Parts: sequence; structure tokens; C-alpha cells
Amino acid sequence: MLHIIKKIKTSLFKINKLDDKLNSLMLLQSKFLRSQNWQNQKNILEDIQKAEYKVFSQYGDDGIIQFLVDYLDINKKSFIEFGVENYLESNTRYLLLENNWEGLIIDGNKKNMDFVKKDNLYWRHSLTAIHSFVTAENINTILTSAGFNGEVGLLHIDIDGNDYWIWNAITCIEPSIVIIEYNSLFGNKRSITVPYNPSFFRTQAHYSNLYYGASLKALIGLSSKKGYEFIGCNAAGNNAYFVKKTLLKDIQPRTIDDGYVKAKFRESRDKSGKLTYYNSDKQLELIKGLPVYDTLEEKNTLI
Repeated sequence: MLHIIKKIKTSLFKINKLDDKLNSLMLLQSKFLRSQNWQNQKNILEDIQKAEYKVFSQYGDDGIIQFLVDYLDINKKSFIEFGVENYLESNTRYLLLENNWEGLIIDGNKKNMDFVKKDNLYWRHSLTAIHSFVTAENINTILTSAGFNGEVGLLHIDIDGNDYWIWNAITCIEPSIVIIEYNSLFGNKRSITVPYNPSFFRTQAHYSNLYYGASLKALIGLSSKKGYEFIGCNAAGNNAYFVKKTLLKDIQPRTIDDGYVKAKFRESRDKSGKLTYYNSDKQLELIKGLPVYDTLEEKNTLI
């Protein structure tokens, strides 16, 4: 029995070592991509998508984030990200490993946070992992209880539901950069979000898995009230970027018309939960008639 346990421990040690080597190789590759992408800084200041590359992010967000934190005058080298799942694929893992920023991550699944706490990065870096289902009522308490208040370098919100309402509710921190997921299917004309429901869960809200979040226009309106400028979206069409107006320097703000990106990914599902691979027009048909809240008219309406 002791022999078997020893073998298991040896295997786990080797896996951890391999994981460390893979992380090192990915970080090394990113340095090359940065040097290639950023040769013409002026182009990136006009279009942040030109900074894109992927290391740990789902799409090209690692490159955009790295450019922004290098270019902007950010005093507090800290980040907050919620909706991270097991954190293997995320928009702040690169900041943690490459820049050694302090971070807070939150996820509603306890197994995900337990997984992170067993990762070598958890003792090597100043990372706090909290299991909690985030709501507008509890978000400020969660952040302050974890020691995060006042200035923060970056806030990333991706909870596939109440994203608009959570950002609206946050008052205890002042992030330099805010990244927030938007629902591309809601288009660029309407300022709408799913109505607030503290127990909102995307896969239960509608079988298609497409009924969630807010339109880009709604997020831009909220950002302006909070003192931020919209500077563009990633090329995939799922994340919108905002920077505090006082920190912009030469980054060019974008309008809704020239900044909106229509997503091409096909994540719709049928009633059995299987992917249908519908294009965006057919995806939109699946959620037409569902209730949304118009943030400009301040009333409920329909998609």
C-alpha cells in the first residue's frame, strides 16, 4: 500500500513539474508575440485588437491586457476576476504569472476554487480564491472582506448573467481597467440587459444558453456614468474594454458604431443540451420574445 502511495505522489510531482515547464514555455512564447505585435504602438492606440495574442485567455485578451498594463500609468498592481471556473483558462492568469500582480478570483463552484488552491501558483503568488455566488447584494462585502478596496489595477466581470447589475452595484473599488463580457446577439442599437435576478443561472434561464448578460450599448452607458471610456472589444466579440477617463493618455475612445464586434462563435444548444452550431441570426431567433430591461427607458421590454 505504501509503495502504491509513493508511486502516486511521484506521478503527481512529475505532472506538476510538467505543468510548470508548459507555463514557462507559454510565457516565453508570449514575449516574442509582444515584441512582434507592439512594433507599431500608434496602430494599437487606435485599435486595441492589434495587440491581441493568446497565452491563457480564451481568445486574444492576454495581448490586449498586457499592452494596457504596460502603457497606462497604473499605481495598484492588482486584479479581480470572477467567473473563472478552474482558472486554467482566464484573462488574469497571465498577469499573475508574468507580472506577479496580486489577485482575487471568485467562482460559484467550490470544486473550481479547491482546484486552484492545489495549483503551485497558489503558494508562489499572492492569489486569493473565493467560492461564492456573486450578486449585486453581496459583491461589495466579498471584495472588502478579501482586502480589496479603493484602487485596483484591473477588474474583469464574466458571470454569464447579471454582469451589468454587478458592475452597477460595485462601489468599494476603483479599477483602472474594466473588462466585461457583452452579449453580441443583443446587437449595437439597443441598451438592454437581462432583468436582475440574484439567482440567475444561464443554462437554467433558457435552454439555448444564449439568454444572458447585457448589450454593449448598455455597458457603455454604465461606464460613462462611472467615469470610464469605451476603448474597443476583442476580435472574438465577447469582451468589451473600458479605461478610466483620467488614465487614457493617447488611447482613442471608440463609439458604439465603430467599436462593436459581432461574435461569430456558435454556442447555441438544443433542448437536450447539445450544440447546434447555428449562426448568429438563427441564434437570435431562439431568444426572441424573452424579457429584457431597457436601461435608457428604465423599463422592461422584450428581445
